[in-house]
Amino acid sequence: MADKRRSRKLPRREFLQKIASSGAMIPALGGMAASSSGQTAAKKSRANLRESPAAASEVQFPRVFTGRSLKMIAFPLGGIGTGTISLGGRGQLRDWEIFNRPDKGNAPGYCFPALWVQAGASKPLARVLEARLEPPYERTSDGLGAANVPGLPRLEAAIFTGAYPLAHIEFRDAKLPVRVELEAFNPFAPLDVEASGLPVAILRYTIKNPGNAPAQASVALSIENPVGEAGRQSVFREDQGLSGLYMDNPFLAERDPLKGSLALCAVGAPAGSVTYLKGWKRAQWWDGALAFWDDFSADGALTSDAPSAMPVGSLAVKQSIPAGGDARVTFLIAWHFPNRTPERCGWWAVKGEEKTLVGNHYTVKFENAWDVSRQVARELPALEARTRKFVEIFQRSTLDPAVLDAASSTLSTLRTNTCFRTADGEFHGFEGCNDHAGCCHGSCTHVWNYEQATAFVFPSLARSLRESEFLRNTAENGQMGFRSFLPDGQKIWDKSAADGQMGCLMKLYRDWQLSGDTEWLRRLWPQAKRALEFAWIENGWDGDRDGVAEGVQHNTYDVEFFGPNPLCGVWYLGALRAGEEMARAVGDDAAASEYRRLFEVGRQWFDTNLFNGEFYIQKVVGRKAEQIPAWLRVGMGAGDPEHPDYQMGEACLVDQLLGQYMAHVAELGYLLDPAHVKKTLQSVYAYNYRVNLSEHECVQRTYALNDEGGVLVATYPSGKRPEIPFPYFGEIWTGLEYQLAAHLAYEGMVKESLAVTRTARRRFDGERRNPWNEAECGHHYARPMAAWAVFLALSGFHYSAMERALNLMPRTDRQDFRSFWSIPSGWGSFAHRLAGRNPQVQIAVAEGSMPLARLSVEARAGTSLRKVSVRLGNESIEADLREDAARRVIRFEREL
Repeated sequence: MADKRRSRKLPRREFLQKIASSGAMIPALGGMAASSSGQTAAKKSRANLRESPAAASEVQFPRVFTGRSLKMIAFPLGGIGTGTISLGGRGQLRDWEIFNRPDKGNAPGYCFPALWVQAGASKPLARVLEARLEPPYERTSDGLGAANVPGLPRLEAAIFTGAYPLAHIEFRDAKLPVRVELEAFNPFAPLDVEASGLPVAILRYTIKNPGNAPAQASVALSIENPVGEAGRQSVFREDQGLSGLYMDNPFLAERDPLKGSLALCAVGAPAGSVTYLKGWKRAQWWDGALAFWDDFSADGALTSDAPSAMPVGSLAVKQSIPAGGDARVTFLIAWHFPNRTPERCGWWAVKGEEKTLVGNHYTVKFENAWDVSRQVARELPALEARTRKFVEIFQRSTLDPAVLDAASSTLSTLRTNTCFRTADGEFHGFEGCNDHAGCCHGSCTHVWNYEQATAFVFPSLARSLRESEFLRNTAENGQMGFRSFLPDGQKIWDKSAADGQMGCLMKLYRDWQLSGDTEWLRRLWPQAKRALEFAWIENGWDGDRDGVAEGVQHNTYDVEFFGPNPLCGVWYLGALRAGEEMARAVGDDAAASEYRRLFEVGRQWFDTNLFNGEFYIQKVVGRKAEQIPAWLRVGMGAGDPEHPDYQMGEACLVDQLLGQYMAHVAELGYLLDPAHVKKTLQSVYAYNYRVNLSEHECVQRTYALNDEGGVLVATYPSGKRPEIPFPYFGEIWTGLEYQLAAHLAYEGMVKESLAVTRTARRRFDGERRNPWNEAECGHHYARPMAAWAVFLALSGFHYSAMERALNLMPRTDRQDFRSFWSIPSGWGSFAHRLAGRNPQVQIAVAEGSMPLARLSVEARAGTSLRKVSVRLGNESIEADLREDAARRVIRFEREL
């Protein structure tokens, strides 16, 4: 569901809270204490910190790569729901995934930039504007082949800097008389899904002339028309400030998946500087490439009236550069491919609907790729300014660089083929991407439970998911399909996941609190109530209504857990608490009271029966097959339900307290004994965190190995591992690592949180893995967007639109702290300036607004405040100050 409010410009609003104390500043914000001493798990935790190379961060932000570290880089360029073209580390365009499905390795036969330069009276030079190819050189039976002219000269080296959504490449070559840089991006504005959902890649080349003589330089970009095969055509067009090639194929059938268009344009090029080829001269052997290179390398201009036979178009911009000056060339690559079908992208459909056109939201807004280019060119200054504002504010945060790197890099997943919006504007997500189709369809509830990026950065997407889950994929009996079909709402998936369904209830509470939209909650509440009480069906998850989920519980490990376990059970406790709060808000006091009763009984039972002194375990309880409702058993796990295998048992599970993690994000309070919660996290860190995996034994999928570190899904410290444990127990998933890191931070174990985050991101070094692709069951997996929760936890930011209340409790020992924030109504920055006798808290709104009636900051033991002064711009605001041992609460006389 698109939020129409995002389409207009929002007023800038800024206010300053200045808090003065008597001879002492506001207390340093807490949370830096390591695990408690004197216990086995804590000792192992400290040993890990001492031994871990991740304890001293080697991950910087922005990330910088060169040499062999360029090899795996594929930086996605594209909008939310549009697909992407990726920028490789050498400056090449790779992985053209704009044709309504993932397409790893797909690229036009020819697609490359080229540079021509002449300084003074020196001999001209021509190069492919990429760094040189790296080994191996035996890619096919023809060596490197001829596609993309690997045998033409390239530049000596490149330095790639990435701070998503901005990529920067500095090219190096001692023979060049000029310096060349590339900046690439797609517009990105928090909250504004439309501005962040444009089907375009923006490439800006900057050429600097450091010499004493004037220079001439030309940059050409060549692209083979990708719109089908036979019948492709290209035409040259000009518009206000726009020149370029429009590529389509009028001979394709209207429903062909490749039916559409692509535009290659130069924006703002000086008059007379643009030359072009609608097609290359000849198509036999490699004559076309040779003719292009001969033409371009002669003088940097293209002979536009040359007869063409190959569907490869080229666009060149040639400029004069004075000594000491520079010139810029900005290209747009825009696309428009409307024919998305479930079958094409890999989504399951109701029988007979596999080839139904569900479309793309972005193609509804534009007539074709030229229309995209025209609008982007017209709005580019504003779009770029908003993008840079986000990057600037985010980059200025004083949080650990690895945290910023993880949070921003995983945002790129929203732009990949993991996510899309159908023509009606609905948001959908695979779990991840296979090479040529989506992986695990259906906006899978138990996988999407982990991420926090949508709720805070693009909340309209989160609300779209909630509406799909409750309004179109929950039956009248409360059974929620944990996957959805396309077209959405035609049929409900007939299987339920306990963790997924309960998690959706907690996410509904979170989204309601962030938005303050109780009317929206009222619309979803009847189905949400049914979904919660579905746990009470006969032989269901909590069929005896005692607050404990004992039934057969399908979950994110793709099996059913039999009997009470922390993974699903804590989610259920969290759903009861969320349900209580939501029920009271809509006037359903009877339901609220019952949910509270079950919560209190259930939490006490959990702490008494499942906590083993170090962590929470599962009590395996088999069931007769006839006692298991059909909705609850998917069939991927135990063959004998009376003696089930694939169980957790006495494992120390990395995400056993996932429901508590979500409760912290939503500020629902503790679901279990706080001391048990902290002890459990100490144990997970001690038993599951590895600084070196050389001796780790894993026969499952391998995502980390050798000298790398990581957090294991599960370990068995007691040695009581089932003969056949649940799948994936020996694997390492970044999505689980990030939720652990976030939860560690929420519990005050900041050093451990940073160690986990740094270790995870160090694996994505550009040589071993792509820093903008965290895989699990597929590329660009959704779960790692839990990295945003690490950012939330350490920045200590929490906002409730229902209460107009803001809590700022950064978990850092810095005296001068800055961070980014975003909520559904606005985004900006905040700063704690704690040094000196007059500490300050400053909140700035970059776009939108933050309605505020109450601000809470942490108190420091041994200090007290005499007064507080508040200013909104130049206006003084009266405020009341209350404080206790934990926090200082400032209430404003009127809402800000």
